Amino acid sequence: MKILVSISRIFVGVLFIISGLIKLNDPLGFSYKLQEYFSPDVLNLPFLEPYALMISVVVVVFEVVLGVFLLIGYKPKFTVWSLLLMIVFFTFLTFYSAYFDKVKDCGCFGDALKLTPWESFTKDLVLLILILILFVGKKYINPIFGRLTLTILALLSFILSLWFGYHVLMHLPAKDFRAYKIGANISEGMSIPDDAPKAETEYYWKFKVDGEEQIITTMGAYPSVEGEFIGVETKVIKEGYQPTIYDFSIETEDEDVTSKFLSEENLIVVISYSLEKIERQGALKLKALQDAAEKNGYQIIGLTASGEATKQHIKKLYNISFNWYLCDEKALKTVVRANPGVIELDSGTVKQKVHWNDIESLNLPLVETKPKDFLLKESVGYFLDAQLSSKEVVEAIDPAEIKSVNVIKDPETIKAHNIENNTNFTGLVVVTLKSN
Repeated sequence: MKILVSISRIFVGVLFIISGLIKLNDPLGFSYKLQEYFSPDVLNLPFLEPYALMISVVVVVFEVVLGVFLLIGYKPKFTVWSLLLMIVFFTFLTFYSAYFDKVKDCGCFGDALKLTPWESFTKDLVLLILILILFVGKKYINPIFGRLTLTILALLSFILSLWFGYHVLMHLPAKDFRAYKIGANISEGMSIPDDAPKAETEYYWKFKVDGEEQIITTMGAYPSVEGEFIGVETKVIKEGYQPTIYDFSIETEDEDVTSKFLSEENLIVVISYSLEKIERQGALKLKALQDAAEKNGYQIIGLTASGEATKQHIKKLYNISFNWYLCDEKALKTVVRANPGVIELDSGTVKQKVHWNDIESLNLPLVETKPKDFLLKESVGYFLDAQLSSKEVVEAIDPAEIKSVNVIKDPETIKAHNIENNTNFTGLVVVTLKSN
């Protein structure tokens, strides 16, 4: 029994420390996972959602500390009881999630290691057995140091864990395991190889044949049945290839411009999953960032899930002129763990990523600005008698009816026009007809 307790002690202690540190590296990400558990569709505890971050920090710090306590033999009775209560709760949670297919990833190891719901439950079940062994044989859990040394080590584990959690919240995770880490290419992360495995789905067709209901199973084809069709249900029996990035996009109200911006060089992207919840101290830094980026030849845009009215309010409130584009809130929370956060993209590759606390640390050396082609339809504003028009309409006008054509390329004039009218033109063509 003593040997079994020793093996369990080492395994459980090390696993709790590793699992806790991975989550402590990204407590904000773990809080998003807790919010998913607290949602009405899972545990139906929405009143806990506002406290998800606080709960996240407490849980992961406690997880690391318990692992240290177990390894050094500090307060074995308290430690084993705490481990047992924690693992019973998480075993229930992962079983509920797996059985009812509620949460696809438990977040046990953050983004470092993805487990399916049933894998998470199996892992917790093994831990439960090992912790029960520790519970039964807790008399064999002896301290490995003297009382003073144990107390110092226990206190240090708590203080260092708490400090590390606070540090990454105020900056960014020390180790980025996500698909948007520095050096990753977003376009490549969104691509699906030609030989990627396809999802396999079973179709359960329900018919009424000769007065009795029958269910016929196929892999998608409509069955040849002489009877009255009632309905069909489907079930995915084998998941297909899932790209590492599947919900990222850059959109206007009526156009997807993802490809356009992912091909741009020297692009600064301000990320705010919710402009309503943007940190004021971070937002106050955006004007200086915008000016520095534009001065050094960088293009700057914003990405948010907020609506148009909020975008305009933020632009006016913080005296910024760059345009905000739409993106899924969950995707933006994944891109950067800050609101706001900033990334630099070069042809879709993440070159830099910072928390709003570290915006000043962005390295923005002067870059060579490539000349713009002012005849591109998507970048030129065509105006007919002071009214916004289109290239096609202007080119269709009889030259004899045109009084004047004014092609504006002056950057300051164009910038002033864009700020006043909330546009993003790189050139203006103003046509005046003789009748006016």
